[in-house]
Amino acid sequence: MGALVSLRRKGQADERLTSFLPMTREEMDARGWNELDILIVNGDAYVDHPAFGGAIIGRFLEARGYRVGMIAQPDWRDPSSMLRLGVPRLFVGLTAGNLDSMLNKLTAQKKTRGEDQYSPNGETGHRPNRASIVYANLLRQAMPKVPIVLGGIEASLRRIAHFDYWSESVRRSILLDAKADLLVFGMGERPVWEIADRLAKGEHVRDLRDVRGTAHVRNKGEWEDLPKSRFVHDKKVLWLPSYDEVCSDDAKSKEAFARMSKAFQHETNPGNGRPLIQPHGEQAVYYNPPAEPLDTSLMDKLYDMPFTRKVHWSYEAPIPAYETVKHSIVTMRGCFGGCTFCSITEHEGRVIQSRSAESVLREVRALRRMDDFRGVITDVGGPTANMYQMKCKDERIEKACRRLSCVHPGVCENLDTNHGPLVDLLKKVREEKGVRKVFLASGVRYDLAERSPEFVEALAKHHVGGQLSVAPEHIDEDVLDKMKKPGVESYERFATMFQCASDDAGKDQHLVPYYISGHPGSTLDAMITLALHLKKQGVRPRQVQDFIPTPMSMATAMFWTGLDPFTGTPVYTAKTMADKRKQKALLLYWDPTHHDLAREALVDAGRRDLIGSGADALVPPATGKGSLPMHMRREARTKAGIRPQAKRR
Repeated sequence: MGALVSLRRKGQADERLTSFLPMTREEMDARGWNELDILIVNGDAYVDHPAFGGAIIGRFLEARGYRVGMIAQPDWRDPSSMLRLGVPRLFVGLTAGNLDSMLNKLTAQKKTRGEDQYSPNGETGHRPNRASIVYANLLRQAMPKVPIVLGGIEASLRRIAHFDYWSESVRRSILLDAKADLLVFGMGERPVWEIADRLAKGEHVRDLRDVRGTAHVRNKGEWEDLPKSRFVHDKKVLWLPSYDEVCSDDAKSKEAFARMSKAFQHETNPGNGRPLIQPHGEQAVYYNPPAEPLDTSLMDKLYDMPFTRKVHWSYEAPIPAYETVKHSIVTMRGCFGGCTFCSITEHEGRVIQSRSAESVLREVRALRRMDDFRGVITDVGGPTANMYQMKCKDERIEKACRRLSCVHPGVCENLDTNHGPLVDLLKKVREEKGVRKVFLASGVRYDLAERSPEFVEALAKHHVGGQLSVAPEHIDEDVLDKMKKPGVESYERFATMFQCASDDAGKDQHLVPYYISGHPGSTLDAMITLALHLKKQGVRPRQVQDFIPTPMSMATAMFWTGLDPFTGTPVYTAKTMADKRKQKALLLYWDPTHHDLAREALVDAGRRDLIGSGADALVPPATGKGSLPMHMRREARTKAGIRPQAKRR
């Protein structure tokens, strides 16, 4: 009996050592590996779940026969920490993690965040600032002859000259600072697959200059004579304004930055995107056209890979981001919304890539086998839950289209907005054995949802737990235009549909609207209008997103340049921290802790009439009649049973 228990324990140990991508020499030994083909260096803790970029790329390469290992959150002060799994045979793939490392650390007010969702116990300090650059330079010291392939969202969104909010400067392409051999931008499966295959066949990394979805550096003498594109369809190289032209804090440089941003945006369609080049002094960064999106078959294979859906066994503490998504399912990637403040499109692309219903149901069954699954699927979606299987009605039109949004200023007539496949999928998921509840938590695009009463009915009846978060962002038409968001009428139509559907289902459910303060185009007057609207509607926002200028987004270009890149016209933006705080305080008009700032904002805007105790006022005065302290004292006396004294005659 003792021998049987010993064998079981040995089997459990062997399974533990072989079920994840190796993070230790012990795991490599258990697989009989002397060396790796590919090493993934990851700024996040290793969670073997398809919602984590390092894991999905590692598993994808493993499924193609490569020996892949993972070093997660290495000690950035010690180059030897990069060598614990040895030197890989082909290359090192490097990612800063699921978030830009600076965004992961600092808030919109440039304060250090109290938690790192992608680190054990949410502890901060497990990754350096500008992790891609730091890790890449450590790798160069540790293994100078091994090719370094930079990827992930930090690299993707910093691939061209970009405004860096945290240093308040324009930085050059991250590829130059990291000194990597290649940069993979966008979703990386196809590019890294080609890179791995070609290196395995004996090609040198310096010869991999034509891989779609990658960028590389060209030295003096290698780029100056490249033919310049003059027309959209000539397929020659489009020259972006150089780093030297866009890096200064003057009007001419900012105008060039705006032109660069607009030109870049129009080359993100894999069907017609031209190769780009951007000079940086004597060097230049060359960008191949974007990689082709994954078809349904490859998407299915990607999510059918043998993820354990667990945190690596070496961690004793929980990883907060994993706790949020462990019982969720990704159905699609990409977004054709084109919101200027969001960088999803720049990274995942505008083409929606969807899984089949059969693939999703296989993952539901995998969830059921998890020890802690209790029948609740926390999300079925993607960047936007209700873009599943939506696409252009004609593939030829889609490949030729240079429109930056399929839904702004109105929904394109060529866009198939049929919600039927999603409604059918959700019904099948609900009916799976062991599933009690299925939520849609990844966001609903209401200008699409209002076109499908069937979807709104199913949403309200089955997939909301009392509150549904939606993001109208603002009500001012000029601000919404700068955001590339639909008008407030669309939100109001959806709100009415959702309320009616909830009533029909016999459920007391409410929308929780999200708003952005400080967005380019948003003046104090616009924020006051929004605050008054919210008060009239009885809405007290609990969360207000203070606009963060993330690298490469078009709203960030507006923030830095003061220009709308699409029109070249001036755009007002709240630049100082004080101005940003005042805008946010106006939306939190109901919260006494924000009253002082809200009053300052109202005085600045010449709206003292909104400071008072009347029904039309936005905030009470600081002192005297109607002030909050006086109201609180009066309330305290009433509770204590103290009657007010009669006035003397």
